[in-house]
Amino acid sequence: MQVVSDLFDAAVIDDPYPFYERLRGTAPVHRVGDTGFYLVSTAEAVREATARTDDFSSNLTATLVQHGDRAAVFDMDGAGEARHVLATADDPHHALERKLVLPGLVAKRIRALEPEIEHIAERLWEAAASENTIEWMSAMGDRLPMTLVAKLIGLPDADVPQLVDWGYGSTELLGGVVAQDRLPVVVNAAVQLGGYLHTAFDDAMRHPHDDLLGDLARAVDAGDVDREVAVLMLIQLVGAGGESTAGLIGNAARLLATHHDLQAVVRADAALLAPLLEETLRLESPFRAHHRHVTTDTALAGVDLPRGGHLLLMWGSANRDPEAFDDPDLPRLDRANLRGHLAFGKGLHFCVGAALARTEARIALQTLLDHTTWFRLADAEWLPSIFVRRHRRLELAVD
Repeated sequence: MQVVSDLFDAAVIDDPYPFYERLRGTAPVHRVGDTGFYLVSTAEAVREATARTDDFSSNLTATLVQHGDRAAVFDMDGAGEARHVLATADDPHHALERKLVLPGLVAKRIRALEPEIEHIAERLWEAAASENTIEWMSAMGDRLPMTLVAKLIGLPDADVPQLVDWGYGSTELLGGVVAQDRLPVVVNAAVQLGGYLHTAFDDAMRHPHDDLLGDLARAVDAGDVDREVAVLMLIQLVGAGGESTAGLIGNAARLLATHHDLQAVVRADAALLAPLLEETLRLESPFRAHHRHVTTDTALAGVDLPRGGHLLLMWGSANRDPEAFDDPDLPRLDRANLRGHLAFGKGLHFCVGAALARTEARIALQTLLDHTTWFRLADAEWLPSIFVRRHRRLELAVD
């Protein structure tokens, strides 16, 4: 049994890819200390785990947190009382909940939204751009996705800045790196977001509109879904829906800002934005990993796993596996398997918002390119997390 103890090392948090390479090179599955958590690092093993839904449940029953210089387990299941929805639910509940949110995210509806997304991106640029610098995350990366999430749900545009704070705060614990003085802020964010969405849902039950709030209110009224589950779905969409797209928008801008050859060819041919975003998703997966709960004594890639154990499916590692991708650490816009990455998950839980994320990121990056003749990285800070790969701050020097 291969055991790792350095998952929370500062160097690994900031740049996890040498760590991932070491994992893949020694074994497909490693135990994290004595926690009962296992890291699944190779593309083959990750794909197998996503397909074995009876053995590996999507229920989020625990997460890893940094405790001093070691990893510890934080219980998320409440002795079996927690409710699991959407990304953390299993079938048949997952299939029903996915069906309820899917109409607002189908390709036809997203294409109809494109002019509005372009208008929002233009407005955000004009509000934030200075003469020669822009802090890309607060200007565009964080704001555009949450603005669209709010619109699809049916929440006021004026509430977007607060939703960004609450949404990020509510998922921060999953990242595992939370300072003691930050913990009350994180807990308060989750409480405030829950209260806000409960109130919004009560209003929708009385006066449903043509948005996701209205769709869910009508589903509750028809007895298709429980009210509490509906609100939990909304909490998850606000918390995770903006996060993944923000990661993609920031990571793609950094890739262009640090690879001048890529920026030049994409400026010359806007059609190359699409493959650029796929390579960004592969190289800097917005979610580093997702959780699985082991439901029975079993094995994965030759490693015995006990019932009640936990997996972290390491998308960020699988997407740089040389067994799956040639030159895995290099951006290649002509890659034959551009969409072969796992950044949006795999199987039943493939990200329901993938098409919207791609559209928003393409428009955000096109806006940046249209308003500049060149840009480069001035300064940046990654959010410390084992869960997401997102910039806390990304300052671009622009011409």
